[in-house]
Amino acid sequence: MRNATSLAKSSALSGLWLPVWLLIPVALLNYLDRQMLATMRESMLRDIPGINTQEQWGQVLAAFKWTYALLSPFGGYIADRFSRRWVIGLSLLGWSAVTWATAGASSMNDLLWTRAVMGLTEACYIPAALALIADHHPLVSRGRAIGLHQAGIYLGQILGGFAGYAADEPALGWRWAFSTCGMVGVVYALPLLALLRDAPHQDASAAAPNSSKASPAAAMRELFSNAQFLLLVACFTLPAIAGWVIRDWGPKILRDGFALSQGQAGATLVLSVQLASLVGALGGGLLADRWVQRNPRGRTRVSALGMLLFLPAMAGLGGAGHVGIAVAALIVFGLGWGLFDCNNMPILAQLTRPEVRATGYGLMNLVSISAGGLADWGYGLLRDRAVSNAAIFSGFAAIAALSALLMLRIRPPQGGQNHASRS
Repeated sequence: MRNATSLAKSSALSGLWLPVWLLIPVALLNYLDRQMLATMRESMLRDIPGINTQEQWGQVLAAFKWTYALLSPFGGYIADRFSRRWVIGLSLLGWSAVTWATAGASSMNDLLWTRAVMGLTEACYIPAALALIADHHPLVSRGRAIGLHQAGIYLGQILGGFAGYAADEPALGWRWAFSTCGMVGVVYALPLLALLRDAPHQDASAAAPNSSKASPAAAMRELFSNAQFLLLVACFTLPAIAGWVIRDWGPKILRDGFALSQGQAGATLVLSVQLASLVGALGGGLLADRWVQRNPRGRTRVSALGMLLFLPAMAGLGGAGHVGIAVAALIVFGLGWGLFDCNNMPILAQLTRPEVRATGYGLMNLVSISAGGLADWGYGLLRDRAVSNAAIFSGFAAIAALSALLMLRIRPPQGGQNHASRS
């Protein structure tokens, strides 16, 4: 009897948590490959001709985001219509090959093309991965599961922050960093595909072509007719404007403001933001899982709390006169980001059917990352025109306040738990 009970517990553990553990390294690689570009900027500019202004570098950063954003709804729909497992595995294989190829870039055009293709190959991953985790987990554990997955993202950004040191090392360099990360991803894709499994309800749907899965037009109609979903899209987008600028321009802001080296600036940024984000995501997932059992709006309130933490963080970053103040502001921002980040897919799961979750998240990515691309380009443009960081970050603080107010207006239906039970 005891053996049967242990076997049942082991089976439940594998079914619920094994996909999360398998996807943490994928999430790590997903963001490591993105973050390295920002932290190795100086070494790459010395080696690649044709990038002469901050606006041009902003265009390189934006090339990934705009391609990724435009294709995210398509990637999400593919993950809703077909096996999420295969979408995840092939996406990892594709972006890892592109990362490997980036090591051979010799011009600005090469960088633009590789970043754009990386956006194409990565567009399928996050919607599929978060939807697969939501499929496996009920309402009461979904926040913790998503928080663990997001921890992989933050660890990838931390490792990416140290890429500046690798780029400065003569025996290694930025080309080595890209080729090594690409090779690791290509190799990991094989055991991932062998071990990862779709949730049982998705297997059954895939076997039935005439199931409840919507056509692209029907999925779009369903989502865009959902006012609560549209509010979530706005709340997902507005805080990310500051997030993308801090992630992509943060190393340069720290170098210029406090005379740090390339490696010091990258490490300072990612250790401050991402370790705090990791704490915020794990704690925010646990808090939201408990709160939502008493009130369907528990998750939205945790998310709004995270956005409100952006206000002091933006004030500190805009007016920091000492590196210690900047680090404290980055830590506060990271805590807020973790509370916000771990709850987006769980809130979406309260508002939508499982059959359109990945498509919905893809649409959220489309709007949010398009705004992030504009923010990267716009920040470079404003700095070229001598607009102060204090003025720019004051604008970010106002945007964060608006997003918190909008999040508090989202009212998941009492029946939102039904979406969990179907997964």
